[in-house]
Amino acid sequence: MNEALLRSLTPNVLAVLVRRGADFAAAEDAVQDALVEAIRVWPDDPPRDPKGWLVTVAWRRFLDATRADTARRRREDRVDEEPTQGPAPAQDDTLQLYFLCAHPSLTPSSAVALTLRAVGGLTTRQIAQAYLVPEATMAQRISRAKRTVSGVRLDQPGDVATVLRVLYLVFNEGYSGDVDLAAEAIRLTRQLATAIDHPEVAGLLALMLLHHARRAARTTPDGDLVPLAEQDRTRWDTRTIAEGVAILQTALSRDRLGEFQAQAAIAALHADAQTAEETDWVQIVEWYDELTRLTDNPVVLLNRAVAVGEADGPRAGLAALAKLDDSLPRRTAAAAYLHERDGDTKSAARLYAEAAQKAPNLAERNHLTRQAARLNADR
Repeated sequence: MNEALLRSLTPNVLAVLVRRGADFAAAEDAVQDALVEAIRVWPDDPPRDPKGWLVTVAWRRFLDATRADTARRRREDRVDEEPTQGPAPAQDDTLQLYFLCAHPSLTPSSAVALTLRAVGGLTTRQIAQAYLVPEATMAQRISRAKRTVSGVRLDQPGDVATVLRVLYLVFNEGYSGDVDLAAEAIRLTRQLATAIDHPEVAGLLALMLLHHARRAARTTPDGDLVPLAEQDRTRWDTRTIAEGVAILQTALSRDRLGEFQAQAAIAALHADAQTAEETDWVQIVEWYDELTRLTDNPVVLLNRAVAVGEADGPRAGLAALAKLDDSLPRRTAAAAYLHERDGDTKSAARLYAEAAQKAPNLAERNHLTRQAARLNADR
């Protein structure tokens, strides 16, 4: 396998797909799929025209993805047009597709990646960012998952835990990313909560509602990011907060604590504070301690370090942050914030500028850039 040849051909193949009418992100995904297929096929059956082979396979993958996305959107449009009957949203087959993609023949991580790509509408890059892995690695994982299920009947639904993970990641992308998927994730989680009496399903629904209730205050009319401490809390949706808290309390009363319930409890403590200064950071740290016993997610440890900085002072937060890998997304931004709170504005300005270069979306990049400029102007 001539990997140098593949690398050299990639821009040309991508350009062909764009000229044929594919949008850039979709073309990238299709080319990545074609490259993975080339790595699998070419050692035993090298093509006479490598570029032509890649263009053909990539274009077919693009058309397949476009048809799948169009079909998904048509299903959603039909649901939106139907009148609501009773308190529960109208049912469609989307949630069933989530379960079918979470096939028992796949590992949980592969099932999540495949579902996010095939049904959830996320790009390979977005999924890779959620999993903290390179885009090429995620492309290979998704392609392997597709090959695994290509020869099996999708009549064995996957487990609830895998589907919950998918819904959680879809909501996160809709809440903070470039594609608005949050409302769809809430809709599907409501359906799941209606169908299944499970405390973690309730915990996830509560978590989504508590975060979604603050959404109107998260950005300015110009799209600038507003940090939690600076948000206008009168713009929070108190009815949605009350619903989320009630669902969470019912779930916690069953004494079967899970990851999503613990996260929802943290979100509820933020929502309960009338002002940023009234936030019960000590209790939030305690919930993060519970959460770290339930999951080894490094993002949880990052958020805990920031909470420690609020509860016990910025130097305690920096000490907790020092134990985490430098490459962890948003670690640099957290370090900048804690250094600023500790009075080290020079280091904070430098770190804000570094964090801006690593930001996963434009709103976050602009916010961090403004923070760096503000501190530099004050010196």
